[in-house]
Amino acid sequence: MFSIMNVVRINSRNVIFILLAILSTTVRQASMGYDSMINYALKEANANSTPAYSSKKEETTRLCPSGIACSELSAECLKCNLNSSCIYGTAYIANCSVLEHIDCVGEQTFQKKYVCRYCYQTEHWEHECHQRNSCSSVASPQQYYRTNCTVNNDILCLGRRQFMKNLLCNWTVGYRWSTALILSITLGGFGADRFYLGHWQEGIGKLFSFGGLGVWTLIDVILISMRYLGPADGSLYI
Repeated sequence: MFSIMNVVRINSRNVIFILLAILSTTVRQASMGYDSMINYALKEANANSTPAYSSKKEETTRLCPSGIACSELSAECLKCNLNSSCIYGTAYIANCSVLEHIDCVGEQTFQKKYVCRYCYQTEHWEHECHQRNSCSSVASPQQYYRTNCTVNNDILCLGRRQFMKNLLCNWTVGYRWSTALILSITLGGFGADRFYLGHWQEGIGKLFSFGGLGVWTLIDVILISMRYLGPADGSLYI
């Protein structure tokens, strides 16, 4: 009986030691895995740091080319003291200086005129916006979309030079209203106007029904002349 209890006690101790060994091994492996992940992340960060710096340097070189007059440099290459407490719409003069490591010709400190306003308040011809064609230009009511805009390089303004703006959906891909109307009058009975505008299913139906025996042709002429019937992609006529 004594020997049996001893064996059980020994076996239970062995089981505890085995569990502790397994647990320590698992913790060690997990620690090694964590260290590996950290090392991998650091390597990736180091690998990506050079291209990011290189891309920023290339962008600076593109915006600030060497060999031109300092006063003609882009606003991205200058440091100007704009008065944030100015009166909106009033013209002011700012003292500007060229940023470090920019190679240009002439005086590196000069004055430039600017109008008191934030960059998002500039006129539409003074900034460029990313155009989108993911909306319908002929929808009613008219649709707007939100996009990124960047102020032109020669414009000085307050705040961020990149901003978001709501634009009216009025894109076009080259469909001419005059061409659509001429096709509707001359070859509308064969669906040429519908095919031209991208309405393929209606064009096939119009072709095999001979323009709905003339009724469909007349209706399409009226719709196109009123610009109610437009391109199938939702764009505008040019």
